Amino acid sequence: MQAETSRQTVSVVCPVFNERENLPDLYEQLRTALDATALPWEILFVDDGSTDGSGEAIQRLHEVDSRVRGILLSRNFGHEAAATAGIELAVGDAVILMDADLQDPPALVPALVEKWREGYDIVCAQRTARHQESAFKRASAYLFYRAMTLLVGWNLPADTGNFRLMNRAAVEAFRSCPERNRFVRALVAWTGFRQTTVPFERPPRQAGKSKYRTWQMFALALTSVTSFSVAPLRIATAIGLLVVPFATLTVLGILVGRLFGAPVPVNVVVVASIWFFGGLQCLLVGIVGEYIGRIYIEAQHRPIYIVRKQFGETDSGIAHRGTK
Repeated sequence: MQAETSRQTVSVVCPVFNERENLPDLYEQLRTALDATALPWEILFVDDGSTDGSGEAIQRLHEVDSRVRGILLSRNFGHEAAATAGIELAVGDAVILMDADLQDPPALVPALVEKWREGYDIVCAQRTARHQESAFKRASAYLFYRAMTLLVGWNLPADTGNFRLMNRAAVEAFRSCPERNRFVRALVAWTGFRQTTVPFERPPRQAGKSKYRTWQMFALALTSVTSFSVAPLRIATAIGLLVVPFATLTVLGILVGRLFGAPVPVNVVVVASIWFFGGLQCLLVGIVGEYIGRIYIEAQHRPIYIVRKQFGETDSGIAHRGTK
C-alpha cells in the first residue's frame, strides 16, 4: 500500500559522544541523502556529554543550516539514553535513528524512506557484512540476536543495530515506555508494528574509535535480557530442580559404596561438591540480584536524561508536535 506523503517529514537522530571529527562529513552525507527523498527534514545531534568539542561543532552546523538541531545533555548518560532523548524530541512523521561514526551509511536513508512509503512502520538496516570487526565480535553478535529471540519470545531482527526508521505511531509507542534500563532496538521491536529490513554492508569507522568496550557490550546484553525476559529466573529454578536430585543420588552413591566396602574418596567428593554448589548459589543469587537492582533503579523514578541546552528547537522547518 502506497503511504500518503503530502506534508510528511523526516527526522534523523544521531547520538554523539566524542565524534567531532566525523560530524562535518556526516552532515554533508546526510544532507545529500535527505534531499534525495524530496521531503522536509531535520537532523538532531544529541551530544551525550562529549569532551572533545562535539557540542561546539554541532552548534556551528546549526548556524550554517537551521534544519540541524542540537540537544546537549548535562553529562554522559549513555548511548541508549541519548538515543531516547533524540527520539522523544524529534518531530518528524518518520524518525531515523543512526550512529554518528559513519558506520551507519547515510546513503541508505532513501532506501529506508522508500520502505516507509510502501507502508512499513519500522524499517531496520540489516548488516550483511561487518568490515574490520573481530571474529569474536561477529560471533557474539550472531549468538546474541538468536538468544534474545529465544528468550523474549518475539522477533528481534537479526544483525540489526540502532540504525532504523520508525513511523510516528511506533515513536509514540516507544515514548510510552518509561523504564530507565533501556535497550532501544528491543523496545522498538517490542511495539509489534509491521517491520522489514534493508540489507547493507557495514563500512569501517572513518575516524576515532569505538566507544563500546567488551564489558560495555556485555552489560548492554545483560540489560537487554533482564529487561525483556524472566527466562534467567526460570533457568535458575530449573537448575535447582536438576541439582537437588543429582546431589541426592551422589550422597546415596557414597553411602552404598561405603556399605559394600568400595574405596570412595569421601573428602574429595565433599570438597568438590561444596565448591560446585557454592559457585552455583553465587550465580543464582547474582541473577536474582540483577532483577532486584533493576527494580530499585526503576523505583527511584529519576529522569532518563537531563538536557543542558538546546538550539534549533522550533526553527527546523517542521511543524512542532510537542514532547513529553
